[in-house]
Amino acid sequence: MGILARRRNFARGLLLSVQILAAHRLRTFLSISGLLIGVAAVIVMVAIGKGADRRLLEQLQAMGTDIIIVNAAPAARVAGRPRQVPVHTELRAGDAEAIVAESPFAIASAPVINRSVVLRYEGVNRTTGLSATTAEGLRIRNIRARSGRLFDDVDDAERRSVAVLGPVAANGLFPAVDPVGQELRLGNLRLDVIGVAEPRGRDPLGNDLDDFIVVPLQTAMRRILNISYLHALHVQAKSSAQLEALERDVRDILRRRHPVRSGIPDSFVILNQAMLLQSEREATAALNRLIPAVAGIATLLGAVGILTVMLMSVRQRTREIGLRRALGASKKDIRIQFMVESAMLGGAGGAAGVLVGLAGSWAAAYFGGWDLIVSWNAALLGFVFSMILGVAVGSIPAARAANLEPIEALRASW
Repeated sequence: MGILARRRNFARGLLLSVQILAAHRLRTFLSISGLLIGVAAVIVMVAIGKGADRRLLEQLQAMGTDIIIVNAAPAARVAGRPRQVPVHTELRAGDAEAIVAESPFAIASAPVINRSVVLRYEGVNRTTGLSATTAEGLRIRNIRARSGRLFDDVDDAERRSVAVLGPVAANGLFPAVDPVGQELRLGNLRLDVIGVAEPRGRDPLGNDLDDFIVVPLQTAMRRILNISYLHALHVQAKSSAQLEALERDVRDILRRRHPVRSGIPDSFVILNQAMLLQSEREATAALNRLIPAVAGIATLLGAVGILTVMLMSVRQRTREIGLRRALGASKKDIRIQFMVESAMLGGAGGAAGVLVGLAGSWAAAYFGGWDLIVSWNAALLGFVFSMILGVAVGSIPAARAANLEPIEALRASW
């Protein structure tokens, strides 16, 4: 019977707490607003961090996670004026063959030429990036055919006037027809479109990987640009763990093949995908380090708000506490009631923060086009932590309420 009585007292106290919190909606909302903001901010920032991490990995996979890029270095100015050819012209197709032959870490290498060009088709002009490489270069760069086919070594050796378009360039030139089988003009040369590449998105620097035209290397060197040098080399390592060793080998090989005088910079610049990945992840980690600070400040404000509301509640409900004590409620019953009430505030703040955080993440993804990944672990942790914090800060006013003597409490209320 005593247990049933205690349960009824607890239920009545809990119902009374709910009624009091509901009767003071503004005060209740202000007390939980700090927790709401903290939990919502954590959910949104974790979603942004995870989304950025996934987007970075997808971009690097589109470019190839096991390659290094050797670019021709910018040419030095003469008397303050830029040169007619803005880059060094030492790189040759033979350098790609030498790297594969001499480095045990290289599995493949491809020469590359890059140039901005104007394409024409039935009165439509479009400026896009021309990329010339070999069939091996297409494989290294993960360029696959969405429709039609890619060019092969025979097309390259015979200098055929064929081309593969990126999906963005294809849609811009051929919005109403299938690009495969169509003929476009690049300068005075007619090019047959033999394929359209699969979309790859953007690289970590924000460059569009789908707005391009790619042609066989020999076609570009002899029939389009009439040059003998390269703009870049793409070198594929046997594994991504060997990129740094491959970079050292490539640097040594190219320095032997293209010696420079002491004190003169190299005529090439090497970009390592692993270093790019590391730098991007460091930026993401810096964002993630902000999360505990934001959450800590917001939850501290929320804890102060709950503590203030609970202390005010104890003062305003002195008569209620005295009556309950006089009718048989123990100190433990009073303490539990106020701690449960504080936990309800913490739980309400955490639940509201989870809802706002999820809604904010989805809204940012839908309207802003952000790539966000909601972390349910972060949402659950935020809710549980809010309840624990509510109980923790509620222990102070709960102890003060429990220590009120019935006679003094009743006397103070009149």
